[in-house]
Amino acid sequence: MSSLTVAAPVTPSPVPNYGAVYTRRWVVELIMDLCGYSAEHDLTRALAVEPSVGTGAFLSVMVERLLESRRRHATHSPWQSLSPCLRAWDLQEHHVQASRDIARAALVSAGCPQVDAIEIARQWVRQGDFLLLKHEDKTIDFILGNPPYIRMEDIDPDLLSAYRSTCSTMGGRADIYVGFFEKALDLLNQEGILGYICADRWMRNQYGKQLRRKIVDEGYSVDFSLIMHDAPAFLESVSAYPAITVLRRGIQDTAVAGTASENFEESAANEFKDWALKNSSHALNHPSVTGARLPHWHGTDDSWPEGSPAFLKWLELLTEHQRPLEDDQTGTRISIGVATGADAIYVTTDGSIVEPERMLPLSMSADIKSGTFTWGGRYLINPWDSQGLVDLADWPRLRGYLSRNGSAVKARAIARKNEMTWHRTIDRVSMALTREPMLLLQDMKSHIHPVLAPAGFYPHHNLYYVTSRDWDLEALGGLLLSEAVERQVAAYCVKMRGKTLRFQAQYLRRVRVPALADVPADVLCELKEAFRLRSRAQASAAALRAYGLTELPA
Repeated sequence: MSSLTVAAPVTPSPVPNYGAVYTRRWVVELIMDLCGYSAEHDLTRALAVEPSVGTGAFLSVMVERLLESRRRHATHSPWQSLSPCLRAWDLQEHHVQASRDIARAALVSAGCPQVDAIEIARQWVRQGDFLLLKHEDKTIDFILGNPPYIRMEDIDPDLLSAYRSTCSTMGGRADIYVGFFEKALDLLNQEGILGYICADRWMRNQYGKQLRRKIVDEGYSVDFSLIMHDAPAFLESVSAYPAITVLRRGIQDTAVAGTASENFEESAANEFKDWALKNSSHALNHPSVTGARLPHWHGTDDSWPEGSPAFLKWLELLTEHQRPLEDDQTGTRISIGVATGADAIYVTTDGSIVEPERMLPLSMSADIKSGTFTWGGRYLINPWDSQGLVDLADWPRLRGYLSRNGSAVKARAIARKNEMTWHRTIDRVSMALTREPMLLLQDMKSHIHPVLAPAGFYPHHNLYYVTSRDWDLEALGGLLLSEAVERQVAAYCVKMRGKTLRFQAQYLRRVRVPALADVPADVLCELKEAFRLRSRAQASAAALRAYGLTELPA
């Protein structure tokens, strides 16, 4: 068992946000059962840690189980021998004291002398910042808890800097809980287990990429993942996208994936636990929770998909047997439109403001809202030609216009980086793209909404586009319009409030489609007709035939 000490804390902001969300007892019990922190085992020989003790929701159950384990396995051991078995940390003094009182009362109730109980409780529960904890070696057997939920904007800048210096995965806009995962993983011994109920956004968004890479590359296993977005996991209602995640330092084996509904409660939790721990190969189909055992977990740091266990199995089959949407074999490409850095200058409805050759018709998100491309009359003032960035000396009207707006144009970071190319847009314009028709998709929508734009228009950066050498774009549009494709995107993307999906290139590239040569001609015709009619139902039916399915997994 390691000797743990905490580094000198950084002074928090005057009114710190501790991100406390309190967990229901039956959820705590489920996590500990899945992790194996049970009185059936001799817990007196293990070290368990609660990294953010709060009001003691986890600690109280940990103490109960430890004391029951002592009664079963080490009845005659000295009470003081329990001191190294638990550690719990919290920043707030009143939480520390309340948790010590819980531990002391449980010890006394079990027969421990009052004086010993006070000292053991003091050893178990300590004030300090878990993320700034120093450790001598990796000998912790269990780390269990509900890490705090605090966005980076709500953390004192000096404290955030200290966290990031010790937790390398807390990059970008990472919530503090990412650091709690990293620090806990580093402290586990071989086969040590982490069990958290925590937001699962790190599995899917960009700021979780480094944590996913750590798990995949550094020898950790995802043993259980139970999505509880709609389940009443906490004592108060919060929009936290919670999931129970159990990780182990060891070789990845099979993984249990589950999804709980809003009706998930204690009896359903017990049924899920019993099924999950029996190593059953059969799927679990309870009215309140479904589950499946996956042969392996995801082996890359790309976003990990979300969905029903049956749907996750289908995604695995797609990955193994179908082609990606973006594919050299069909010449299909996915990208985003042009970013200017100063749309107020570079985007205009005045088609005569500079030389005609420097005016490029621009596709905007408003142009595709109806489901049919209707150009809104906007142009990109285009400083590029087929050879690259134009010389302003050759285009006096362009030079005059950009010079009149020079303060805004030159204030952009891209302009400050190179004064010689101050007139460029952030992204280069590919003139070859203007000769291609394309499917356009708006980023944030409740349903996938591909629209065909003819050649001659260039997409703005609020649109993603798909071009293809071999696919008939109407047939491909019908496929993209289908539920089969939308649900793939939904599995990989981060959902916004109101279940809004993100149709970004990074998620569209994860989509798998049937090989074009394997799609029957009549199915291609059905997809084209569905696209022209904007019929999602017809497109979904045709897509099922293209994928060789009778229905999508529930």
